[in-house]
Amino acid sequence: MSDRPSAIAARVDALHEAQIRFLAELVKAPSDNPPGDCAAAAEHAAELLTGLGYLVERHAVPDELVAQNGMKSCVNLIVRRQFGPGPVIALNAHGDVVPPGEGWTRDPYGADIVDGWMYGRGVAVSKSDIATYAYALKALEDAALPRRGTVELHITYDEEAGGEIGPRYLLERELSRPDLAIGAGFSYAVVTAHNGCLHLEIEVRGRSAHAAMPTTGVDALEAATKIMTALYRLRAKLAETQSAIAGIGSPALTIGLISGGINTNVVPDRVVFRLDRRIIPDERPETVETELRQAIEKATPKAKGLSVNVRRILLAEPLRMTAESEQLALTICRHASSVLGETVQTTGVPLYTDARHYSRRGVPIVLYGAGPRTITEANAHRADERLKLEDLRAATKVVALSLAELLGG
Repeated sequence: MSDRPSAIAARVDALHEAQIRFLAELVKAPSDNPPGDCAAAAEHAAELLTGLGYLVERHAVPDELVAQNGMKSCVNLIVRRQFGPGPVIALNAHGDVVPPGEGWTRDPYGADIVDGWMYGRGVAVSKSDIATYAYALKALEDAALPRRGTVELHITYDEEAGGEIGPRYLLERELSRPDLAIGAGFSYAVVTAHNGCLHLEIEVRGRSAHAAMPTTGVDALEAATKIMTALYRLRAKLAETQSAIAGIGSPALTIGLISGGINTNVVPDRVVFRLDRRIIPDERPETVETELRQAIEKATPKAKGLSVNVRRILLAEPLRMTAESEQLALTICRHASSVLGETVQTTGVPLYTDARHYSRRGVPIVLYGAGPRTITEANAHRADERLKLEDLRAATKVVALSLAELLGG
């Protein structure tokens, strides 16, 4: 037992240069979502995993279902490494990324390494976690320690679209039945809770009229502004609520998209806008949605010819810690504290992730992977996204050591 940490650490160190090359190959394969045409990137990842000696299952999502989720192609990958009877531990990371956007000083697909940092879209969120999990498993195998159970790699390609045809697809079709799971995260904290998210689309319909005679129409934009004003008043009140979970903060509301109108000289007959409401784990999603719908109804002017329709676009459940996920988190925290040489604790994050799909199926899950202390430091979803390669090495050691303990090695 006393040789376990040194044997695993030695294997991670020996594999580190190969792991860097592996990660660079993932970064160089574009997998922007949108547009979400990710099958080619998944195939490239499958070939890289095959090169590590793994048997890779390819689970293509039917075209109709892909289109329903706003993507063009999606293939999920599963690697299963069985060591005998025992628990099944899933390691989930996503290979799809947000588009690069503007402001880059380096090639978003170049995987340039400067002063120990690799730059590229997806290098931190979350292609680094694909590399972390794949090489943690490889180091565990190479160390030849006693172990039992199964480790599965779940490499999915729809996180930026909601995870409905990635983790949820694999779990609902029982292509995997894990007992525990670890999802993509950052190496200086173990995440046990995160926000949920509600997206609503509000359609306001009126009646068009010539701008010279506006009273002959019903102005949809005027009505929409009254509704939005009420929602902004509600947003101001949300700051008064604080989550009891460290790292979560307050609920949030954003109106992020609006469209409508016909021309400058025409009274708008239709306005559509969408809102994003972040739900802290302390709240109930059904209560949040009911309150929003009531606020919209109350703020809608009572005018003949005016109608408002509210449609739910997305409801992502918050992730809440359970007794089982807490035990998993404590195991990872212990090994992370040892490897990183500082106390690593559990926390929450104000994002929402694919972890909720595992939790919804009753699978205890926490988030842990390669990355710096904060999303900001990684430039996640921003120009010049980057990863410190020593963080990749450290996270791989932590995951491998945690797996060894969980598998009874």
